[in-house]
Amino acid sequence: QVQLVESGGGLVQAGGSLRLSCAASGRTFSNYAMAWFRQAPGKERAFVAHIGWIGDTYYADSVKGRFTISRDNAKNTVYLQMNSLKPEDTAVYYCAARRTVVPGVLGSEYDYWGQGTQVTVSS
Repeated sequence: QVQLVESGGGLVQAGGSLRLSCAASGRTFSNYAMAWFRQAPGKERAFVAHIGWIGDTYYADSVKGRFTISRDNAKNTVYLQMNSLKPEDTAVYYCAARRTVVPGVLGSEYDYWGQGTQVTVSS
């Protein structure tokens, strides 16, 4: 069983930056693929980025070049550095873990979810 706790959300002006953190319980964190998803009001949950156990990453086109996902296996933590934020990035951001080293882009592929953290970008 893995528990995920996100932090770092908040209100920021367009063009600003935020760093989200996701702390995971469990001693086998390094064996899990990790991802960030987001859900804007009235929209379905959408893939943002994922990272495999060796640090391989993949991003949604909408965030490529602006967001960076990383992980620190010693701290059981995954991060999402968000730069050049836009109002359309406003959403609840969720951390997810998958019981495999191979990441995916579908929410249904992930086994554990955090409670979410709100990111609001003002224009």
